[in-house]
Amino acid sequence: MSEKLIEQAIRERRNITFLYSGDMRKVEPHLLGITLKNVLTLSGWQTEGPRGDGWRGYHVNKISDLKILDENFHNVRPGYNPHDSTMAKIICRV
Repeated sequence: MSEKLIEQAIRERRNITFLYSGDMRKVEPHLLGITLKNVLTLSGWQTEGPRGDGWRGYHVNKISDLKILDENFHNVRPGYNPHDSTMAKIICRV
């Protein structure tokens, strides 16, 4: 279920919140793919959560309580790579 919600949020450029490693995160989702190690992973710009703002990778199977917010992000963040070489397959991207 998280996968479909993440895809929707990426297509609509909407922020998401979710619980990950015991902490709530707020993220601008940019890319969903399967890594070279065969792990479904979200790449996004974290705006709220531990360690502050920045690019993070999240294993989708560790995400819970995912919610799509009524907040859009309009621009991609600096350093965004739509052809991320750590991904064997890209499912959805901004």
